Amino acid sequence: MATATALRERLPGLGFLVVLAVLAHLLAGVLPALSPLIVAVALGALVANTLGKPDWAAPGIGLGSLSLETGIVLLGASVSLAEVRASGPLVVGLVVVTVAAGVLSVELLARRGFGLRDKTASLLAAGSSICGVSAAAAVAGTIDADGDQLTHVVATILLFDAATLLAFPVAGDLLGLTGKQFGIWAGLSMFSTGPVAAAGFAHSAVAGRWATVTKLTRNSLLGVVALAYAVRYATGDTRSPEFRRIVTEFPKFLVGFFLVAAVANAGLLSDGTLSTIDIAADWLFTLAFVGLGFDIRLAEMRDTGLSPTLVVLVHLLVVSGVTLLAVTTLF
Repeated sequence: MATATALRERLPGLGFLVVLAVLAHLLAGVLPALSPLIVAVALGALVANTLGKPDWAAPGIGLGSLSLETGIVLLGASVSLAEVRASGPLVVGLVVVTVAAGVLSVELLARRGFGLRDKTASLLAAGSSICGVSAAAAVAGTIDADGDQLTHVVATILLFDAATLLAFPVAGDLLGLTGKQFGIWAGLSMFSTGPVAAAGFAHSAVAGRWATVTKLTRNSLLGVVALAYAVRYATGDTRSPEFRRIVTEFPKFLVGFFLVAAVANAGLLSDGTLSTIDIAADWLFTLAFVGLGFDIRLAEMRDTGLSPTLVVLVHLLVVSGVTLLAVTTLF
């Protein structure tokens, strides 16, 4: 009885999320330069900052966090160990060094250079170093970040996704990079998987293949980094882990991520099933990001200012410069 009552309370808000998610996809289809996630966040923020969060919808809107966690679990199916092996040891080595250096440098720059809060710094580090909004969302779940922290970070990363999608193909032509060089460079430097693949194929078919493989190799480190953040924030002190607290507070959906990844890489899922999982994950993330939009408070974002944008800009300039030198030297 209690379950049925709770379901009735959540259905109106969940329906509201679905309507806005569908609208986000429709608008993104009309404006292909925009990701459905950008539109989803914008729609949620627009409603929240004009009409507020309706009382009748609040319980259902709260299910956005469940959508996010479920989407992260399904994201495990996109981790391909075969792609990692195919990229070769040199590319894997570059990916590991780039991700590790990126996470550490963004954490340091965000906290000490710009005075950002710990969790905001961690979300920026994960998002800009691994796979954009997916990484930021996954780590947000593991460290129990506030919705406004994640939303601001997501907006920052999506801004750079759009900018790099336009800038990288032009830079590749001006620099005279080969397809392989450009693909690996884009895969190491840019943030989200979609823009990386699009930029690669905008340069050439060879660049598109190398960009995708390199980027998927980066994406495969998401679980490792999310696990490291879960342990760090559960203990509060990485030098003296408290095992019981780690077990208690460890995000259970991260276990699901690893299990789905293991099943997918064992070849137990057909191509059709993997495609369906990918579509389901996209829609779950869209629902979640509509919900995140409701947590945006423009006044609070003004208080944070341009600091997240500047942190990511410095990171992008340094990483793209260093990886460009590495790629042109080694390949």
